[in-house]
Amino acid sequence: MSLFKQMLLSIVALCVALVVWIAFVPAAQPVLTRLGVYDLLGIEPGAATAQRAGGSGFGPGGPTKVVLDTVRDEILSQRVSAIGDGRALRSVSVRAERTGSVRAVEVVSGQYVDEGDVMVRLEDRVEVIALERARLIQADAEDELQRVTQLGDSGAVTAVRIREAQLAVQNAQLAIRQAEVDLDQTVVTAPISGWLGLVAVEVGDRLAVQDVIGALTDRSQITIDFRVPERVIGSLEQGMDVQVRSMSGVPVPVAGKLTAIDNVVDRASRTLRVQAVVDNSNDGLREGMAFEVKMDFAGQPFPSVDALAVQWSSAGSFVWLVRDGKVQRVPVVIRQRNSERVLVEGELVEGDEVVIEGVQTLRPGADVVSATDASAARSDASAPARL
Repeated sequence: MSLFKQMLLSIVALCVALVVWIAFVPAAQPVLTRLGVYDLLGIEPGAATAQRAGGSGFGPGGPTKVVLDTVRDEILSQRVSAIGDGRALRSVSVRAERTGSVRAVEVVSGQYVDEGDVMVRLEDRVEVIALERARLIQADAEDELQRVTQLGDSGAVTAVRIREAQLAVQNAQLAIRQAEVDLDQTVVTAPISGWLGLVAVEVGDRLAVQDVIGALTDRSQITIDFRVPERVIGSLEQGMDVQVRSMSGVPVPVAGKLTAIDNVVDRASRTLRVQAVVDNSNDGLREGMAFEVKMDFAGQPFPSVDALAVQWSSAGSFVWLVRDGKVQRVPVVIRQRNSERVLVEGELVEGDEVVIEGVQTLRPGADVVSATDASAARSDASAPARL
């Protein structure tokens, strides 16, 4: 290839690059004006802008078509999440009140037991004999009291002897009551209504006082202990709603109520212990489960914009605010991100319009028009006139 052709192709490539730069870089016009390129070519900057616009009326030389979103106020919700442990509404470890051999087991593992139902019977032969002996002693003491009382009317027995007979009757009555208590302790009954866990005894086992027969739980409701940071203490109220989700494979959250608030903040963690209760009528939850608890606290209102409206620069986040057909850059601080919208802090008021699409070529003070309005204008212009 000759040198002349190489120079010609280089000049053409430079011209094409210059045209592309002028067409797509808004900052090109001031630079070319300072360099005197427009004077060298004999054209006006405005004519170049119109040429870039292609006569369409929209583009870098005219109003830029953009998609707008309306600013609205939303309440900043402060969400607190914590992990808590579940406890049954009531839980009792059932134990025998005395030592003895198991004669009968009246319940099975996993059974629902009503309060007062018999669970275990111990050997009671000794206690039955003791009760019968106490009744015989009482009968004998009552006969003796009747005899000395009759003799006392005739003056043959002193008042002291009568008093001793009365005390013997009373001691016999106490002995009967003691024997009845001992006999009752050979029968282990349910102290509360609830679901019985695994039964740990069999017929013939020797039970001591500390041996556990089984755990009885009333899990109609589950109480969850968890901690919240001290910054939300002023917003805590008994009865407020909480969202609870089991961390053991039950993905659906259930609603609960805050029922108890402690009065001492832990100095090490700066947290406060609280309790919430959730309904467990379907019996899907168990004591000892781990739960994720979420609480929402309403805060002050902030401007809310579409997530696409927030842009970033070296100075931080900002949005393009449209007023009187022109855009201006408004710095904002993100306060909360939701699924579709963002709560920000900045010089925005409810009803303002911000750009969410078409931000690539915007610069402060540029003219813009809504793409929806522009499409409607073109449709009206192209519609045939009615006679």
